[in-house]
Amino acid sequence: MPNLASILKQEIARLARKEARAEIAALKRQSVRHRRDIADLKRQVDRQSREIAFLRKQEKGRLADGATPKQETTIRFSPAWLKAHREKLRLSADAYAKLVGVSMLSIYNWESGRTVPRDAQKAKLAAIRDLGKREALARLAMLDG
Repeated sequence: MPNLASILKQEIARLARKEARAEIAALKRQSVRHRRDIADLKRQVDRQSREIAFLRKQEKGRLADGATPKQETTIRFSPAWLKAHREKLRLSADAYAKLVGVSMLSIYNWESGRTVPRDAQKAKLAAIRDLGKREALARLAMLDG
């Protein structure tokens, strides 16, 4: 006659394996679902990253094309206007310089009247003349990002 303890031990082990198998099957299903969701999210992030890069490239091209005015007229420059415009936008000289595409020192020299921007730089200043604060910050974010 088999030992009652060994039969009881075998039965407990069988039931434990059965329960563990059921739990593992549920965990495997969840794991597969999570991996599928993660793969979908990675594809979505990749697609959005490519779209953002494309839009940034287009916007930089648009800004470069819009930097030169179409007319052949001379553009006037005023140090007081430059300082007032920069203060209206609430930008530092460094941020304003990034927006125009020049160095921070150039902005300081132009504002103080020590130097005058060249025609190409005047064209860039004319291109940002009508910018508001929000659009200027958006362009700066795009140029930095």
